[in-house]
Amino acid sequence: MDVIEMSCLKELQKLIQEKYDVEPDKLDVNGSMRAAGLDSLTMVEFLFAVEDHYGISLPDVPPEMDTLAELAAVVDGVLAAKSAGSAAAAAS
Repeated sequence: MDVIEMSCLKELQKLIQEKYDVEPDKLDVNGSMRAAGLDSLTMVEFLFAVEDHYGISLPDVPPEMDTLAELAAVVDGVLAAKSAGSAAAAAS
């Protein structure tokens, strides 16, 4: 998926900066978050923060998912499904 198409990428960058003081220019959105200094426990905490921020529940995230761009794609998918479900419920 092209980074430009991801609607939540900038918000995720801001969230990771606020929580872990990781400057956006030091975190390549297609590079490893672990290589940027986020260990596995921090990654789990960040996933919970993302869920809280968006009011969603993320599906089981594969352990090999390691980039902000990959996470943004998952979040965008969950948000799209949530939006489609809300639209369908409103139309009923």
